Amino acid sequence: MKAQVGDELIVKGHHVGDADRRGVITEVHGEDGTPPYLVRWTDGHESSFFPSSDTMVEHIPLPAGRRAAAT
Repeated sequence: MKAQVGDELIVKGHHVGDADRRGVITEVHGEDGTPPYLVRWTDGHESSFFPSSDTMVEHIPLPAGRRAAAT
């Protein structure tokens, strides 16, 4: 998986009826956009995260003026 700061992670619920878990990547600690990621979850806490097969990344394009600042 490759991601960048500002992308959203979506972790699918493990059981029927479980809600998906969502968060925004605030830091990328791997090379070339690879994990681990520092993620701010929707409940407000932050954690280091290594995605598994139940995780999807939603790439959120940065405005043109912010691309250089994020890399």
